[in-house]
Formats: sequence, C-alpha cells, structure tokens
Amino acid sequence: MPGVRIDRFLASTAVVLLLSGAAGGVFAEPKFGSIADGTSPPASAAKPPESLSEPTAPAASKPQAATERSVVAIARPEDMNDEPAPAATMPEQPAEQPAAAPPAANPTPDDQPTATVTPRAPGEQPAPAVTETLAPAPSTQPITATGGDEVPVVTAPPATTPAEPAAAAPSAVADANTPIADQLRELSNGKFDRFVGGKKDRPAFEAFYAARNYAPLWITDGKVNARAKEAMAYLGQVDADGLDPADYPVPNFAAATNPAALADAEMRLTASVVTYAHHASIGRVHWSRVSGDILYELKAPTPAEMLGAIAEAKDVTVLLAGYEPQTPNYIALKAKLAELRSGKTGPGKTPIANGPAPRIGAQDDRVPQLRERLALSGDDDIYDKALADAVKKFQQSHELRVSGLLTQQTIDALNGRQPDRPIDTVLVNMERWRWMPHDLGKNYVIVNLPDFTLRVFQNGQQVWMTRIVDGKPNMPTPIMTAEMKFITINPTWNVPPSIVAREYMPALAQDPTVLTRMGLKVSTNPDGTVHISQPPGDANALGRVRFNFPNKFLVYQHDTPNKNLFALDKRALSHGCMRVQDPVKYAEVVLNIVRPGEGYTQDRIRRMFGAGEQDIQFPHFLPVHLTYQTAFVDDDGSLQFREDVYGRDKALLAILKGPELKVADIPVEHRVDAVRREALALPDQQSFFGGRNYYSDGGGGGFFSRLFGGGYDQQPGQRSRRAQGRQEIR
Repeated sequence: MPGVRIDRFLASTAVVLLLSGAAGGVFAEPKFGSIADGTSPPASAAKPPESLSEPTAPAASKPQAATERSVVAIARPEDMNDEPAPAATMPEQPAEQPAAAPPAANPTPDDQPTATVTPRAPGEQPAPAVTETLAPAPSTQPITATGGDEVPVVTAPPATTPAEPAAAAPSAVADANTPIADQLRELSNGKFDRFVGGKKDRPAFEAFYAARNYAPLWITDGKVNARAKEAMAYLGQVDADGLDPADYPVPNFAAATNPAALADAEMRLTASVVTYAHHASIGRVHWSRVSGDILYELKAPTPAEMLGAIAEAKDVTVLLAGYEPQTPNYIALKAKLAELRSGKTGPGKTPIANGPAPRIGAQDDRVPQLRERLALSGDDDIYDKALADAVKKFQQSHELRVSGLLTQQTIDALNGRQPDRPIDTVLVNMERWRWMPHDLGKNYVIVNLPDFTLRVFQNGQQVWMTRIVDGKPNMPTPIMTAEMKFITINPTWNVPPSIVAREYMPALAQDPTVLTRMGLKVSTNPDGTVHISQPPGDANALGRVRFNFPNKFLVYQHDTPNKNLFALDKRALSHGCMRVQDPVKYAEVVLNIVRPGEGYTQDRIRRMFGAGEQDIQFPHFLPVHLTYQTAFVDDDGSLQFREDVYGRDKALLAILKGPELKVADIPVEHRVDAVRREALALPDQQSFFGGRNYYSDGGGGGFFSRLFGGGYDQQPGQRSRRAQGRQEIR
C-alpha cells in the first residue's frame, strides 16, 4: 500500500492476527434474563479491566478518523446492547492517508484467525488459551490506524445453538432490580407472613407482586427511589393526624447491602404503607371494640388497590394524605391539635368566678372581666343594660336560655369546658371521624349527640339547626350513618312484641280495660299473637312527625308532646331515638331538599295532621350522620369541648393506651339482642304497672312520656299497616 509505513503495518497486522480468535465460543454472549421473561441473571457481571475497556466501534459504513495508535475493540457483554457504543477516547491525530475500503462482509475460512484473547476482571484467573478455527466468520469493521492503515475490528458473533438460530442479542446489562425480584419471588413462597401479619393478608400482597413479576415498588436500579423517600417522610409525620409514627416503621435502605436485605426492606415499607392506608381510611381502632352501639360499613382499600395507586401516583404525599378524612370538621380539629401541642391553645383566660347573678344596675366585681370577654368598652363594675344585652346575645348563640342574667350555665359557657386531657380528647374525636364516611355528601343531616344538636346541610352549607333530646347514658343513641328514606305524618306507635308479652299481657289479665283507658289499641296479628299500638294524635308518644332512616338499631327522629325538655342544657333523656324541637320546620327543610319545587311549607305539612298515617317518600335518600363530638371547632373558630355522656372517650382512650392496641384494628362481633333493644322502650328497665298512677302525669311527664320516650321500639318499614287511612306520597 503506497505511503504506508511498514513498521506500523506489521504491528497492526500482528495484533489483528492475535485477537481475531474472538470469533470463537469463548466470547459467546451470555443470555441474561429479566423480570419480563422470568429468568434470572447472575448476581453480578464482572467487568473487564480498564485497560481493555475501549468501546466497540460503531457499525457504520464510514471509516473512522485516524488515531494516535491502532485500537482493537474487544466486545464486552455490557457493550452488546441496542445503544450505540461511546466513541473511543484516544486523542485524534491528522490522518496520513485516506482510509481503505472495508474488507468483504463474508471472508473465507482461510481468513479466520486462530488466536483469542479474553479480557479479565481484576483478580480473575486467566482463562485457558483457545486455538481453534471457527465458522461462520465473525463480522468485521474497519478502523484506521495511525498513518492511514485500516485494521479489521473483530466483534464476537451472537452465541448460537443447533436449535436456536442467531438473532439480535438481548440486553446483556444485568438489571440491578432482578436479584431483588428473585428474592421477592422467594419470599412470596409463604414468607410474606412475617411482614403482612398472617396468612389472611398474604394473598393480596402476593397478587400485587406477582402481577409485577415481583419487580420492587420502592427500589429502582438497586437503590431506594424517590417514591419510597416520599412515603417514608410522610409516615414519619402522621402524628399530625393523631396517629403514632411508631405504628408504621420504615426500613433503613442504606443499611441494605445485598438483594436479600433490599427485598426485606421493600416488604417492610410496603406493609407499613398498607397499614397506614387501612388505619387512615377506617380507623386505628375498629369501632366494634368500643361499643356494640356503633356501626359503620366503610371498606379500607385493598393492598392491590392501594399499592397500584402508589405505583401510578405523581405525588405520593398527596395520595397518602388523601386517605385521611377531608371534611371541614376533621381539618379544623387537626389544626387545633397542632395548636394544643405547640401551646398556642391552652386553658384560656382566667375563668369567670361563680356567684349570684347580678341585676341590671348592680355592682359586681366580675363586670370588668365580663366586659373584656364580651368585647365591650367600659371601666366600671356596674352590670348595666348594654352588658345584659351582650349576655343575651351570647346566650342565644350558645343555645342557652336567653335571660340577660349571668346564670351558672352562662358562666360555664363563657369559661368553656376544659377536659383534663384536651389533647387526648381531640385525638379520640379525630379517630371517630376516621370511622365515618370521609365524604359526608352534598346534602346531609348531622347530629352531635354530646352537643344535643341537629344540623342540616345543603350544597355543603348549613341551612338549619335545632335542638334535640337523645339517649340516656344507660340507653345511648347509637353512632352510625344511615339514609333517611321517608317522613311519616301522624305516626302510629307499635309496642314491641317482647314488651307486649312481658308487661302488657299481665296487665290485661288483671284489668281488661286498662289499655283502652290508656288510649292504646289492642288487636290480633295473623299468627294469633296480640298487637298493641298507640294511634296517631296529639298525645302520641312520637308526636305528629317521624323521620325514618332504617337501621339495625331501630332508632329514628321524631316529634314529642313534651316540649319542655328542650329548655334544658343537658338533654340525654330518651331511650335511644332523637326527639326534635321543631319537627315541622325540620320536615319543611328536608322536603325542600329532596323534593324541591313541590311547595312543602310548614302550613302544608300541618294541614296533613289527622287520624291516618301518611308517608312522604324521598326520590333520593338523605344521609344522616349520628356523631359523637366531644371536641369540635365552632362557627367562630373556637375549640369547644362537651361532656363524655356515654363514656365513648374513656373507652377509646383505654384501647389507644393499653395492650389491646396491638389488635385494635381487628373487628369483634356483637350479638344482636333484639329483646334488649325492645325492652329499652321502658325507661330504667322498670314496669309501670305496679302503681296506681301509671297513666297519670305523676310529675315525670306522664306515663306516655316516660314509657314512650323514643326507644328502640320499631324498625321503620316494618311497622304495622293496621292504621286506617294510611297514604303514601311518592
């Protein structure tokens, strides 16, 4: 070749002859598996020493530029993929002559070299020399030596077997997650139990990972990913929602130095995240462990649903926070919890002292403090008319008897009830919000039992509020959510069968006229048993209107002939049902929500009063939430506390702070005692047939008011159809 220096040509030729043996089986490409095909690669792939790590020349048809010295490219497993190899890093020199044409694509067997050189990783023992002639010939590409000499570059052909034709080589880069996937596959063989709590939960986790071919969720390229970091950071601050971060431990990925340890860390984080989602969705403590008078039917997301959402989430923090309730009541309590912990919300100002109520014009040492509390100007200690008017306004806003006098109830309201452990009280109330539907609905009714109030919301805004009477401490109104389906005008009260048998039949045996004289109607059921009922009327224990939301506790809301009870501040006086102070207005409000445009007014509803029952059906049902809020934020943004009338706070705190917490999220069953529920229609479990004044007023509101206090008397929808003149408005 003209212009070629002989010494460099000979050197280049020698190197090519030495290395061209790479066409043999020694360089057959290893077949690495992946999660996609279910095969496993070796735990690690040894890399050749740096001195042999020059990349293979691109398979382009154009010759490369001349370099300082001849370069022979050795094919390596990590180079054999679909990505172009990086350019060689030798300093470029001007070419001494144009590159020669590339050699033939299919050289003859005589062109095959017989020597091979195998690269080794540091410390690796040298492979035995292989000297054999192999066919078919390897593909070659030119590379230009210094001075313009073209030297064939030998690349190893794909490994083939007699049964497998040569094909495009799969990626030889070992996926760093593959060994972890292998470990997860091994753990799924009955070993997930130690992470997920037992055999019951194992299938859900196995299904999720099997669908991913056991690819880890929290690890990418063998390292903890951003998704995991976000999840671990969030779990570390769930105390803001009243949960304990210790219940959701996070692994130390940095200490996991091998696939087995990384798989272990993967499963520990998965278990913690799923546990958190479960607790945030339906409660850290299952409601059934607190009382049998509670019922919610929320379902926690399955592990597959929750983890699938994590895998697709753009923001893991937002996703996890979304499992907590998002109602305004809960969010307001969460803010107050932060204030309590920071000391910003404390016992408050110096309480106003108890004492006789001063009259207008009288001097009282408490006046300056009272003026400050009610934001009135003045520097004397005279209880004047302006101050009395301010007290009236306060009494009205706090549902107290409006008198303008500084009564004991007014002083208590001004001071605010502070529990011994306000933070704990807020925590248990936040927990109860997790039991409830996290979306209360667009239109709904919500009752706060310790506050003895009922509120109606339309389009998310409160439109009406009234006082209620609810269950006695020994006959508590249940906590639950149900759907109001219809209103009954002129309801009939049907005596529960157990009370008929146990109480009324013995009375009838002694005096066959007693029930008639009491205004009760006696008839016979188709099965021959006695049926006793109280017909509609002004004296009916249920009043003129009943609000029906069928539920297993047999409770509802209704009118009452005993209006005087609503003047009391503490109104835990019924047998489970809720008496409504202004039922006609209540009916007007809810009917204009569910049947808008039909002209339901209080006057129209009163004109329906008569001797026959009339049901007004709801075209779409209205959620009714019976809640137990002993801590809540009022309309003014102040944190309010109420008495734990049913002991629900005490019972829940005992679980949260006791050994039962370990299993507290597992529900327990309560036997439905129908006889007991029917018996609750009798106050204090007493019989009223032993005294001569059993049907007179007797100073206790009368027999009917005591007997028919609103208890668990009858399931709406299962009531007797014996009342004459019944109508249904659909």
